[in-house]
Amino acid sequence: MSWIQLKLFCEQVEAEALSDVLSEQGALAVTVEPQDGDDGDNPVFGEPDSPQFGLWPHCQIEVLLSTGSDVEAFVSEVSACIGRKIEIRSQHAVEDQDWVRLTQSQFEPIPVGSGLWIVPTWHELPDPHAINLRIDPGQAFGTGSHPTTLLCLQWLLAHRPLHERLLDYGCGSGILTLAAALLGAPAPIGVDIDPVAVATARDNALRNNVDIAFYEPDQLADDIVFDGIVANILTNPLIVLAPLLLQRLRPGGWLTLSGVLATQAHLVCAAYAPTCLLSVAGQKDGWVCLHGVKQVY
Repeated sequence: MSWIQLKLFCEQVEAEALSDVLSEQGALAVTVEPQDGDDGDNPVFGEPDSPQFGLWPHCQIEVLLSTGSDVEAFVSEVSACIGRKIEIRSQHAVEDQDWVRLTQSQFEPIPVGSGLWIVPTWHELPDPHAINLRIDPGQAFGTGSHPTTLLCLQWLLAHRPLHERLLDYGCGSGILTLAAALLGAPAPIGVDIDPVAVATARDNALRNNVDIAFYEPDQLADDIVFDGIVANILTNPLIVLAPLLLQRLRPGGWLTLSGVLATQAHLVCAAYAPTCLLSVAGQKDGWVCLHGVKQVY
């Protein structure tokens, strides 16, 4: 079995947004690297003793698509989303074994905070005494490496949802639902519109020996309300989902949202006000995590 690998170039300012759009349009994997001739040691996330933040000035993006994908249609959709025509610099097939090595090399164990690690299934446990969340993202979003996921994980670690009924809306690989369960939430529920994500999340629950139900939205009973809701999606879906999420949240319950650029936080806050007054609970690499409590009237 093989996949299609595309290579394209872009500037630093566009790399992150373009990567997100490529993933949203169906890319199985998106890898950002420096273009040939750029300094590969330029700090990406701001290492200690360095004032710089951001990606390399000139970026190379490698995109993996499933065999049989309509590359022309994919490029057209991405171009429409970003408002300019993207140019593919190269295209070739990637064989099965090459893809496995490529995927696994991207993801190392991630320390979320004191006592919690996100560990890909192909790695040994870095700390057997910690809470180790074993994850295989498959084709679903959620490895713990993206700033938005990490912000939500750190929030859950700092505010353990003990004895709380929790909903993870847009659960992807199930990573936040799993973390909530391992941190004390009894039988949390994950929901995603993508059936592949739901299947992946169920597999990850089995890997971690936790009791979690994962559903597509129309499978969730109408009368269930939650003590807390976490949603790591994107700004526009979060705005559209505001009435639904608020309806699912009990008065006095908490809401934690991510997938929001710092420059767009005010738009999300406005969508949930005045029922739930959100504020910035964490920030990383231009992304924010918002948190608030539903008003009791």
